[in-house]
Amino acid sequence: MFMKRIKQGEKIEATDWMPDEYRQLLIKLIHMHAVSEIMGAYPEKEWVPKAPSLRRKLAIMAKVQDEMGHGQLLLRIVEDLVYPLGKKREDLIEDIYYHRVKFHNVFHMEARTWADAGLIGWLVDGAAIINQAALLSTSYGPYARVLKRICAEESFHMQHGENIILTLAMGTAKQKQMLQDSLNYWWESLLFFFGPKEVTPAAERMIHYRIRTLTNEQLRQKFFDKYIPRIHSIGLTIPDPHLKYDTEKKCWVYTEPDWKKFSEIVKKNNGPKSRERIELRRQAHEGGRWVRQAMLCKPVG
Repeated sequence: MFMKRIKQGEKIEATDWMPDEYRQLLIKLIHMHAVSEIMGAYPEKEWVPKAPSLRRKLAIMAKVQDEMGHGQLLLRIVEDLVYPLGKKREDLIEDIYYHRVKFHNVFHMEARTWADAGLIGWLVDGAAIINQAALLSTSYGPYARVLKRICAEESFHMQHGENIILTLAMGTAKQKQMLQDSLNYWWESLLFFFGPKEVTPAAERMIHYRIRTLTNEQLRQKFFDKYIPRIHSIGLTIPDPHLKYDTEKKCWVYTEPDWKKFSEIVKKNNGPKSRERIELRRQAHEGGRWVRQAMLCKPVG
């Protein structure tokens, strides 16, 4: 009966009966998504005091605020799923600094320059939109509904990043070189953003339950289709001499990133900025505990 509902295109709600496997797959996917939104604010947060103008500062501050809001919306969805298992939102956030949940590889990396901040908005958020738009048809209703709002706001974030990139692309030779250096630095991370090529057993089950409808590679190819022409149009060189479009197979051929390296970054939190950002999240969460307790009229300590 459950699978029949899914095959008919019905949405599953939080109060509906669901198999334990379905619930666990949802928790794993949406929890990682929520944490990635929260941790994804840190690379750009670092550029708020260093933005080149007041207008840029206000724009990137608004984007950081949005990303944190997305994380909280998604944690609310996960909260409904974990409540029957005896967990609550506090536990979901603590999972970050107790290393019980992963977040996207790109948010372990360093935003070294203003071009990096712009490229995160343009290409990382662009990749996220492709990923999230494909999830709008997910079989889990609460996730599908919140994604409509998130995708709409992410499109503004992408345009914000694109504006920074276009400004640099039309700037001085030094600015153009900074932009090219940024693309060189982030390219492999962008490829890994969608995950490894092979379809894992967990991914197969997500597709079976229509939690997801596309594989990692299908999503990566959509990213190539949309952004490779745009990257070339502003005079940038993609740092992959083997990149080409295969007209027979109708797909992009590319040099694969170091899957093992990026997998280790995500699994072990050993990226360039992993430990620093996780510690900042721990300090923020623990430092605000007394406020949450006061709001709930709970004694401190």
